[in-house]
Amino acid sequence: MRIRAGSAMMRRLPALVAVAVATVLTLTGCASLPESSAPQALGTINREPTLEGPPPPIANRDPDLLLRDFLQATADPANRHLAARQYMTPAASVQWDDAASTAIVEKPDTLRESRAGDQATYRIRARKVGELSADGGYRPSDDIIENKIEMTKVDGEWRIDDLPDGVVMDSTAFAKSYRRYVLYFVDPSGTTVVPDLRWISVPKAQLAQKLLSLLIAGPQPALTPVLHNELAAPVALRGTITKANGDPDDVGVGLGGVKIDFAGASALSPRDRDLLAAQVVITLSGADILGPYVLLADGKPLDERFAVNGWTVADVQQFSPAASRSQIGLHALRGGGLVQFRENGAITPAPGYFGGVSTLQSAALSDDGQLVAAVAETGRPEQPRMLMVGTYGGNAFPVAAGSTITRPSWAPDGGSAWAVVDGDRVIRAVNDRATSTVSVQDIDTSALATVSSGIAPRSPITELQISSSGVRAALIADGRVYVAVVVRRPDGRYALTSPQQIAITLSTRAVSLSWLNLDTIMIAREGEVDPVNTVGVDGSQPAPQTSRNLTAPVREVSATPDHQYVVDSRAVLELTSNPDGGEPYWREVPGLGANAVPVLPG
Repeated sequence: MRIRAGSAMMRRLPALVAVAVATVLTLTGCASLPESSAPQALGTINREPTLEGPPPPIANRDPDLLLRDFLQATADPANRHLAARQYMTPAASVQWDDAASTAIVEKPDTLRESRAGDQATYRIRARKVGELSADGGYRPSDDIIENKIEMTKVDGEWRIDDLPDGVVMDSTAFAKSYRRYVLYFVDPSGTTVVPDLRWISVPKAQLAQKLLSLLIAGPQPALTPVLHNELAAPVALRGTITKANGDPDDVGVGLGGVKIDFAGASALSPRDRDLLAAQVVITLSGADILGPYVLLADGKPLDERFAVNGWTVADVQQFSPAASRSQIGLHALRGGGLVQFRENGAITPAPGYFGGVSTLQSAALSDDGQLVAAVAETGRPEQPRMLMVGTYGGNAFPVAAGSTITRPSWAPDGGSAWAVVDGDRVIRAVNDRATSTVSVQDIDTSALATVSSGIAPRSPITELQISSSGVRAALIADGRVYVAVVVRRPDGRYALTSPQQIAITLSTRAVSLSWLNLDTIMIAREGEVDPVNTVGVDGSQPAPQTSRNLTAPVREVSATPDHQYVVDSRAVLELTSNPDGGEPYWREVPGLGANAVPVLPG
């Protein structure tokens, strides 16, 4: 996620909004406006309309159509799914446990088994595309769900009299009712925050409270061993979340800011207070809950520097997730050597070993551009590939040999390059900058044998890329895409744990992947139809990308938030915005040729 300063956007507000802002500042002690989400026009910042309750079922509805309406109503979780319970008899409503599970289905069929007089039996059969946990975590699925539903007439209207526990909702209703939000927790080094995706359906006025409750509850189970939470016990909410001026109504709706008091936070160190603020501010601003963010610790300012004006996104910017790895510019492998693509279009060999050889198959640059890891051909039939690690412009060390070695991937601190040797041995080449030596550590992959959803990864692993947070790894195993959690153990060794299959619905094998940002992965797959796709790190929102100008097959993808490249059968191409506002398209990077491979940091 990239946090952009919003001062320019604020200047575009009409003069009338400026008056409203001045009023807010007066009430909050000259608090500054946030440097975050886009403002809303005055007509959109009023209170949301309050309804008497969910709309009742349509009168005289046939039972099959009533069931379809029911699968739409289940997407409203308010008041323990009151909207859906209206479709049930009183007895069924009492017995139904909506908290048992939540399944999202696509194109459900309502199949009649029997119907006689005031009784009917139907089966709902549908493809399950995902499921939600109680904390809003999403898991992709590709199963068939089939539920038996008993129906009866009550006062002349069909109602559900018996159904399995758990919520089943239509995917179209899910997309309308739920929105993906991002919670942020502290990475193992305590230097940045890491995204944890959740799907939530609440009115805007309740969103701040919901997000804070989820932050306090902590990361999802898979991330709990690696992420730290400054809002964990003994820290807790103290009192009511209000606007910056103390108004408890419509918190987070439009202007007005947010005031939050944390019990137990006064005992935190200054550094931990900053991290707590980062978790809260970046989470709320990403959810379009505008500041200023007035944060208190046991009734007093969390930090005296922000006692008057409150916190803004700029005040926690140093903790925000890395947004881009492209500052050092595009490089590529051409003719087996590393070259640099300059802004004027000139292409020059990189200095040192990596630019002077003609045997490289793949390569990766560290984030600061000072180190290179590359796979080179050895010419030896018994071990034809060698992983080389060295300095940009200097020499390189042979690190590991094998029949196959995947494209390397650097950890965000530049301390180690990861790769997979012979399809199943995951290694970490550790660079000691002080001694200019490189050592090799094997990664424990035993936990990859089980997955929370989908099929467990099977050899060969043909791609492994570390996220810019260092907390997750994306991999392709036997043509399928997975995300695993990177855990550092007390002895300093690393393990890949909690694998989850994503992009489950891809109909062909994946051949390459790259982190587009911290919560989205770009994938290249076999075939001519939609060869490039994106998917959320939780497996949600799979989407094909434009194929304009691509000539299949697409062999490799390399991405940052700012630049996305692919290698197709003809050339290296970059995804380019259409100046007329139309569909983006892929445009050839001039001068690299058909056999070049883009090389980016990471």
